[in-house]
Amino acid sequence: MEPIKIATAQFENKSGDKAYNLQMIKKLSGQAASEGANVIAFHECSVTGYSFARHFSREQMLEIAEFIPDGPGVRALTEIAGEYNIAILAGLFERDADDKIYKAQVCVDKNGLVAKFRKLHPFINKHITPGDEYVVFDLYGWKCGILICYDNNIFENVRATKLLGADIIFMPHVTMCTPSTRPGAGFVDPALWENREADPTSLRKEFEGLKGREWLMKWLPARAYDNAIYAIFSNPIGMDDDQLKNGCSMIIDPYGDIIAECRKLDNDIAIATITPDKLEKAGGYRYMKARRPELYRDIIGQPHVSEQKVVWLEE
Repeated sequence: MEPIKIATAQFENKSGDKAYNLQMIKKLSGQAASEGANVIAFHECSVTGYSFARHFSREQMLEIAEFIPDGPGVRALTEIAGEYNIAILAGLFERDADDKIYKAQVCVDKNGLVAKFRKLHPFINKHITPGDEYVVFDLYGWKCGILICYDNNIFENVRATKLLGADIIFMPHVTMCTPSTRPGAGFVDPALWENREADPTSLRKEFEGLKGREWLMKWLPARAYDNAIYAIFSNPIGMDDDQLKNGCSMIIDPYGDIIAECRKLDNDIAIATITPDKLEKAGGYRYMKARRPELYRDIIGQPHVSEQKVVWLEE
């Protein structure tokens, strides 16, 4: 495998405004390409917006969802990828031929669709169908996977994707700055965003504390470290419907170290060079080799009824 340059992006999307969001994706993709990136990754539902859909009826969800790969969103992403010769990962709501609705993340290049992943643990809207398979695909000679937001909190998903061969896992999110049972969690006042130029300090305190980045640091580096992967984390910044998000899009290497991160209180990209040498030098590589699945195969694989409760949707 040869080194590649990957960009992760953050931007303030507009709810339901695909034209605007695609315009932002085009702008940031062009910037990343001009700085030598081979790939750029955007957040969950970056084409459509996210939180606004939580109260939608089934009919409203079908209206904003698209067929993949023949819908206008994926066609537009492919045109952008071709114009800048860059692979793009972006998210949208998908509908299939049976009118089932999914939360999808796609990877496209100048030739069209490279891969599609359907979120395994969706919760933003009751009409969304959970995906039922992992996805591993080739990108510039690298094996890559995708897990969307909450999928990454169930750490078995990350391990399974790694065991299927992925050395890079793209992790698009819309997360942080929401209520939770954990101490310190909660929404961030949108007024701080509006006043960010006059008072960036107060906003950064909220964004980087336990409502935001401090929580992320409790678990995200561990996913990369334990599995000896590159984690490409993408998250929006600014208002997503009526909820403020804090960005922090970043790239973490197999050592669990942050090697690139968006730090602006604005639309931004961060680029890192991904090299293969770290994959086998990292501790996670040795731990993977030392596994004894005969000890826990029947424990991990025993029957289980999945329960998923997300507090902030109920408040």
